[in-house]
Amino acid sequence: MTSSSTLIGDRRRAALARSDAMRRHPTRRNVSHPVTPPPTAFYIITVVVTVFTMLGLVMVLSATSISQFHQGNSPWRLFNRQLMWAVLGVIGMWFAMRAPTRRWRRLVNPALSVCCGLMLLPFMPGIGDQVNGANAWVALGPINFQPSEFLKLAVLLASANLLAKRHTEMHDLRRTVLPVLALAVVGALLCLAQNDLGSAIVLGSIVFAVAFIAGSPLLPMVAAGAVGGVGALAFVMSSPRREARFTAFMNIAAHKDHLSYQTYQAMIAMAQGGFTGSGVGRGENKLGEFLPLAHSDFIFAVIAEELGMIGVVAVLGGFMVLAYAGVQVAMATHDRFHQLMAGGIVSWLVVQTLINVGGVTGLMPVTGLTLPFFSAGGSSLFVTLTATGLLLNVARNVR
Repeated sequence: MTSSSTLIGDRRRAALARSDAMRRHPTRRNVSHPVTPPPTAFYIITVVVTVFTMLGLVMVLSATSISQFHQGNSPWRLFNRQLMWAVLGVIGMWFAMRAPTRRWRRLVNPALSVCCGLMLLPFMPGIGDQVNGANAWVALGPINFQPSEFLKLAVLLASANLLAKRHTEMHDLRRTVLPVLALAVVGALLCLAQNDLGSAIVLGSIVFAVAFIAGSPLLPMVAAGAVGGVGALAFVMSSPRREARFTAFMNIAAHKDHLSYQTYQAMIAMAQGGFTGSGVGRGENKLGEFLPLAHSDFIFAVIAEELGMIGVVAVLGGFMVLAYAGVQVAMATHDRFHQLMAGGIVSWLVVQTLINVGGVTGLMPVTGLTLPFFSAGGSSLFVTLTATGLLLNVARNVR
C-alpha cells in the first residue's frame, strides 16, 4: 500500500513539474515537428520567375504596341491579353505551390485523358485555328489557347506518378519504361497530327528526362531515343515544304528572302542591339514586316536589340540560375514523386529555351516554340507559371 502511494505521488509530482514547465515556457508546446523555412532555392526561383514575368510583359508591350496601333487596334490589345493570362498564371502558380500533392495525385490520369481529348479540338470546324500551317490552336470567342501546352504538363505528371509508384521495379521494362515511352509516343503523335514538331520534341524530352532521373536502364533509353529521332526525321522528310523550312538554317544567307527571312531579320536586330541596346520600346526591326512574330517566337531578338548584350546575358543567366536552383530542389527532396516532377519541369524549361534561342540565333531550325515567360502566348505563360508553382511546392517542402 505504501509503495503504491509513493508511485502515485511520484507521478503527480512529475505531471505538476511538466505543467509548470509548460506555463513558464509556452513556446515549447507542440515542437515535435518544427516547421523549417523554405530553402534558399525557393526564394531564388521565386525572384527569377517574378522578374522574368514582369520583363516579359514589358517586352510584349514593346513588341506589339506600335504595330497594333498601325493596324487600327488599341496599342494595349495584346499586352492586356498577356497580362490577363499572367494574372491567371500567378493564381495557378499559387494554388500549385500550396496544394499538397497527396490530395491531387489521384487526378493525374483523368487529367491526362482530358488533355488528350483537348488535342482533338483544333480539328473541329469553327473551333480550330490554324497559325503558320499548324492546326494547334483553339479559338473560343475571345480566348485562344494551345492544348499541347496543357498536354506537356499532364504527360510530365503522369510519367512522374507512374515511375514514383513503381520505383522498386525499374528493372522491369514492361512495368516502367514501356508505359512511359507509350505516353511519349501518344503525346508526340498528337502533336505531329497538328503539324507541331516543336511541341512533340519538347514532350518527348520531358518523358526521357523523367525516365532518366528515375533510373531507367540506359540502353533501352538510347534505343528509344534513336527510334524517336528517326521518326522525327521521317516526319520532316515527308513534306518537301517542311524539309526545306527545317533545313534552311544551314544556309541562312541563301534563303534570307524566303525560308530564312525571319531568322535573318532576327540576326540583324541582334547585331544592331550592340552591347547596351537601343532602349526598351526603341527597337526598329519589330516595326512593319521586318521581323514577323516579334512578340512570340522571335521575342528574344527584340530583347537583344533593345537591351543589348547586357540583356541577353541577364536573360540567359537567369535561365541558368533557375535551372540550377531547380536541380538543387530535385536533389534535396526525399519524395520520389517530387524528385521526378521537379526534374521534369527543369528539363522542360531548359529544352524549350534552347530550342527557341537556337532557332532565333540561326543555330537550330525554327520550330515555332515560345520562349518561356517572355513570348506572347497565353496558354504557354499560364502553364509555365503553374508548372513553376509545382516546382516551388517541392522546394518549400524540402526538409
